[in-house]
Amino acid sequence: MAVFQKPIVMLDFETTGLSPAMGDRITEVAALRIVEGTIVERYVSLVNCGVSIPSFITHLTGISQAMVNHAPPVSTVIPELLRFIGNDALAAHNASFDAKFLLAESAALDLQPRYNALICSLKLSRRVFPGMTSYKLGSLASALSIPFLGTAHRAEADAEVSAHLLLHVAQRLAHTYRVTSIHPDLLVSVNKLAAAKVPDFLARQLRQLATAA
Repeated sequence: MAVFQKPIVMLDFETTGLSPAMGDRITEVAALRIVEGTIVERYVSLVNCGVSIPSFITHLTGISQAMVNHAPPVSTVIPELLRFIGNDALAAHNASFDAKFLLAESAALDLQPRYNALICSLKLSRRVFPGMTSYKLGSLASALSIPFLGTAHRAEADAEVSAHLLLHVAQRLAHTYRVTSIHPDLLVSVNKLAAAKVPDFLARQLRQLATAA
């Protein structure tokens, strides 16, 4: 089984909308730490950001106003979350979305995340699993037989599926290039490449690793 050389924290936020720049806030967070090939630790919480939740968000996620009104305040959740992430690599499905909320909520509290790399499982999936009809999380989960153990569009369930998707990426790379250990920095490099350049890049990098091992 392929494993990661260093821990990776898979992050998922539920939010009131698409953009913190437009005043949208987080309503729920889940962060799952992957060590080697296993989820070993998790941080999960609803979040009270002191804003109203639109009815369509409640319909989509099942997170109601009453639920967040009784949740811990953002001033408690974000420092706890940042301590949980530490300086490990951070991953998310459509990572730019979650990262911008993390940065905005942290900055509002004069805090700064310390994660050492940002990995996008959506971009990775497009490069490692070409030809899928959709790269939405639910579609990938169905295509790869990854079960939802909770409710879709809730942070912990989505983070769990995203974590297993990242492990599927590792398994595909391991099978194709005959390696057993993958550094998070390699995934970051793949994220930055055009899809057409990925096969040659991976063949070169991972065969070098296999030879060195």
